[in-house]
Amino acid sequence: MEDAVDRRIIAEISRDARATLAQLSDAVGMSTSAVQSRLRRLESRGVITGYRPVLDAEALGKPLSAFIEITPFDPAQPDDAPELLEKFAEIEACHSIAGEASYMLFVRVASPRALEELVNTIRAVANVRTRTTIVLQTYYENRPIAVEPE
Repeated sequence: MEDAVDRRIIAEISRDARATLAQLSDAVGMSTSAVQSRLRRLESRGVITGYRPVLDAEALGKPLSAFIEITPFDPAQPDDAPELLEKFAEIEACHSIAGEASYMLFVRVASPRALEELVNTIRAVANVRTRTTIVLQTYYENRPIAVEPE
């Protein structure tokens, strides 16, 4: 388990993954070499799994977001929908969920027509029934994971 310093480092980089070692050092009150060592340890233990930019989907031509619930037509069929759908870049996330549906997909596309095409492709490739909810507005996402102090 991480100690209080590790938790502060995690909290800081979850707010700004581009923070320099000097900035992290100031925030947690340790030397830059000590912070660097802790970051490497957190990475090697798999607590920190990567760093990525937060992109503006609208600016990249994908202003339409939707959640798509998928349910197999036949519950006895193989449960391989995540593997079958993994190749579609429009699908940003696939979550196994409780309830009537088996999975919840989060997708981003360029237009309503592109969404319709994607839904039809998902149905055909994975042999599933779908229920789609279009996102009208997102108030927040990609929030830092709350790290509780010790």
